[in-house]
Order: sequence, then structure tokens, then C-alpha cells
Amino acid sequence: MSEIEREAMEYDVVIVGAGPAGLSAAIRLKQLDADLDVVVLEKGSEVGAHILSGAVLDPCGLDKLIPDWKAKGAPLNTPVKEDNFYMLGEAGEVRIPNFPMPPLMNNHGNYIVSMANVCRWMAEQAEELGVEIFPGMACSELVYGDNGEVKGVVAGVFGLEQDGSYGENTEPGMELHGKYVFISEGVRGSLAKEIIGKYDLQKGKEPQKFGIGMKEIWEIDPAKHNEGEVTHTMGWPLGSNAGGGSFIYHLENNQVYVGFVVHLNYKNPHLFPYMEFQRLKHHPKIAELLEGGKRVAYGARAISEGGYQSMCKMVAPGAALLGCSVGMVNVPRIKGNHNAMLSGMAAAEAAVAAIKDGRSGDELTDYETEVRTGAIGKDLKKVRNVKPIWSKWGLTASLAFGGLDMWTNTLGFSLFGTLGHGKNDADATEEASKHKPIDYPKPDGKLSFDRLTNVSFAMTNHEESQPCHLRLKDDSIPVGVNLPKYAEPAQRYCPAGVYEIVEKDGQPEFVVNFQNCVHCKTCDIKDPSQNITWVTPQGGDGPNYPNM
Repeated sequence: MSEIEREAMEYDVVIVGAGPAGLSAAIRLKQLDADLDVVVLEKGSEVGAHILSGAVLDPCGLDKLIPDWKAKGAPLNTPVKEDNFYMLGEAGEVRIPNFPMPPLMNNHGNYIVSMANVCRWMAEQAEELGVEIFPGMACSELVYGDNGEVKGVVAGVFGLEQDGSYGENTEPGMELHGKYVFISEGVRGSLAKEIIGKYDLQKGKEPQKFGIGMKEIWEIDPAKHNEGEVTHTMGWPLGSNAGGGSFIYHLENNQVYVGFVVHLNYKNPHLFPYMEFQRLKHHPKIAELLEGGKRVAYGARAISEGGYQSMCKMVAPGAALLGCSVGMVNVPRIKGNHNAMLSGMAAAEAAVAAIKDGRSGDELTDYETEVRTGAIGKDLKKVRNVKPIWSKWGLTASLAFGGLDMWTNTLGFSLFGTLGHGKNDADATEEASKHKPIDYPKPDGKLSFDRLTNVSFAMTNHEESQPCHLRLKDDSIPVGVNLPKYAEPAQRYCPAGVYEIVEKDGQPEFVVNFQNCVHCKTCDIKDPSQNITWVTPQGGDGPNYPNM
């Protein structure tokens, strides 16, 4: 692309992604130095359009960033008032008592929120401080300086030809240069992936692990609604097929968030995470809650689950990776937004100190030190063994030994040390011949829905003449390798029905319906041949989540 001439704009700090990490960084930069030029580039059509999270928010990050957030109208309206944990069987459930759980599992003082709306509010606070925010501006390329440092990004390329070339109607976008570039794209972002690969930032760390999180918003019968109730379940329907579980959060206005997480290290390629979610809603306990209600929104997003031992090196020359671009989710708490905010603040503080010293384009090592030794590192270190115990020995062992390990870690030691994760999630997939296909019940259209119907509730849209943003390294692999060996799991692991095997002239053909994509990135993670690369589509395209 070097022959393309573009205008360039100069900033002190360029931030990619208007999520909790990027917006916290922008706000903190301007709090520390009002004269800094700070820009935030967001690929969604508006701030919040691509934000999907559970979410029960630990407000510790917001408390530090904007202590008077309540007076300023932050949309934290539903304090948690009841915490429930259940182990599900097919026809019933067992309540897991709260008292044996480590204190860190307590949700007292936390809030049920829409992170999309929290980010919209944070963007208003940032703009009041003078931050420039440009939604609908996808960052498609990194710009490197003469010494190999990250110098900036290319944003706002529109109208590419279907083959990816520049045509007469193509808008080439512009380069935005910064003394430092913050990458806060969320899980498995395309620029973060490039930086991690180019500078070998995962070296010496455990592989990152992931889950797929799917979520629906339901309006339910007011008589069944219990504002402030938080419920988590494990067990059925996944059983021994995969790790994961559900969440049900009662927010205001008679709405509930119903979500389901499947760990992506499952072995059986016949597993269909979306259909496991739909089956969950027919459990008597959940069906009783939802019957008579209506689903009003749907979405899906990958979740980083590797935790403490999987966090890559966070800095490269000129660049810092924030939040879920590194992977800062506390898996047993199912929380990462607070750590994303804290990481944004830490990066901002390191950048301001560096700029005051006349530096630019170097590694912000103080940022990484703060993350690993400060509040984020301490939060994640206590729970570092829960995920590997679950992965290696199953759910029951995770409850027993993982719980014990969290208790001992509150006292400053672990019986297990630091366990490794082993294989990445793609390599965990076994051949289809080793597993039985799973028979899933047909959605009833009342509690459970087919994928394409549900995807319409994500309000996703992609301009069809643009190049497909789901790129195959080798077009022959889906039918030639993945179909005979793994029963082509892309047909099932994608929660939006993007990938299909259809018959054409008597032969199987792999079809990519990229218009359906909700940008969850599961295909980039789970494809057993690692043949699919997710890149950002044209700015503004993708889901349009209202209050996820």
C-alpha cells in the first residue's frame, strides 16, 4: 500500500478503539495534560455499537478515573443485591451456597450495566475534556517509522474493489501519527495480532485462551423480575463436552441479560455453541423466567480467558496494548472491564511522563510494570489457576481445587504454583471421527431461535460490494482438509451463521456470508487449520448494539 498517497494528521497519542480501555486512556491523558492532542478512532457506527459485555461492573476503575461519576450521571443504575450460583442438571438444579466462596467472588458493591451505554457516557466525558473521537473510522493498517517503531495507523479507507484493490471511487483514508499509539481493539483485534506477531510479544508466555460469549436481552413479565439479581449457572447443557456456563442479570425496566459462555478449548468439533445456548433456555428454571417475555437483542463476542500467565508483553516500540488486546479478564469473576479501565489509565500515565521527558516511539515499560505489579496483576494472580484446573481436570475439580486455590491466594500462596494452559484453542480441536455428532433440538421460535433470526436482532450490516473481511489463507482447506477431518466446524462455532457447506454441482462448496458477521473473532481463534484471518471491514459496518 506504500504507493498510496494519504494526508497525515499528527497527534500526541492515537487510540484505536472506544471501549473502556481506550476511553479511560483518553480521559486520563487529558486529565494529566490538557494540552495533549488525543484522538480515539472507533470502527463502530457510533461509540458503543460494537460493545458487548455481560456485564456486572466492579466500579473500582471508574472510581479512580472519575470519582464523582455518580454526580455526573454515569449509567450505573442497578446495584447488585442478590448473588446466586447453581449447578444445573437436565431437569433440575442445585444451589451452590455463597459462604464457601472466596471474598473476591462477592458482587456486593458492583453494578449490572450496559457497557455499551457506559462507553457512550465515557465518550461524552472525554469529549468535554477535548478528546477527538471519530466513530465509523476503522483502522485497517499500521504505519511504521524509519526505525521499525509503530508510528500511526491508516483509518477511513472506503470503497475498495471486491478484490481488495483501489478503484476510482476508493477513498484511501488518512494516516494518523502519534508519539505513541494505544491499541484497545478488544479481543483478538487485527492490529494487536499484527503487533504481537511482528514483535514476538507472546514469547515466553502461555498461549492465550478464549471463550465465546453469546447474549440476549429479554423483556420479561414484571411479576418475575427481580432488579439487582445476579445468577450464574454451570453444568447442563454442556456437561463434559466443554467448559462454560450461563449468566442471568436482572437490570432495570423489567429486562434481563441472558448469556452463555463456552470455552473454546473444546475437543469435539461437532459441538455447536450457539445451539447449546438455545438449549439452555429450555431448562425449567430458565424457561419459567422467560416464558411470556420477548427477546429484544442478540450479540456475541469472544472473551480472553488465559489470564495472568497468558498476558503477552504489552509494549512495542511506539505502541501499547490495552485491556482485552492483552487479556485481562478475571475468569471466575467473569469481569474484565475494571481491569481494562485501569490499564488505560496506566498507559496514559506512562505516556504523559514519557512525552514530558521528550520521548516518543519507544517502549512504555513503566506501563507494563504497573499492570503486572499493580492492581491488575494482583487481581489476576489470585485466580490464575482456575481456568487451567478446569481445562485439565474438569468442572468438579475446578470448583473444589480452584476454590481452594483462590482461598490460599488471598493469603499469599498457592499449592499449585502457576499452572500452564497447554495447547491453544485451535490445536485442542480433535478429529471428528473420535467424537459422536450431537443431536440438537430444533428451536421453537419462542424461547429458542435459529441463528439467522437472532442475528437480525444484532442489527449487523456490511456493505456488500466491499472485499470479504474474513480472509482464507488457502481456499482449498475448508473442503479439502477441515470437512473430511473435522466435519468443518466453522459451520457450528460461528454464532452468526457466516460459514456454510453447500452442495454445488454435486460437490461440497464452502460459502462465507460475511454480511452476517458480528465481529466476535471466534473463527480467527478456533479454526483448527488456522486458515481464517479476521480483518476490519469498512468503517461503521458490523453490529449496531443498542444497550449491550
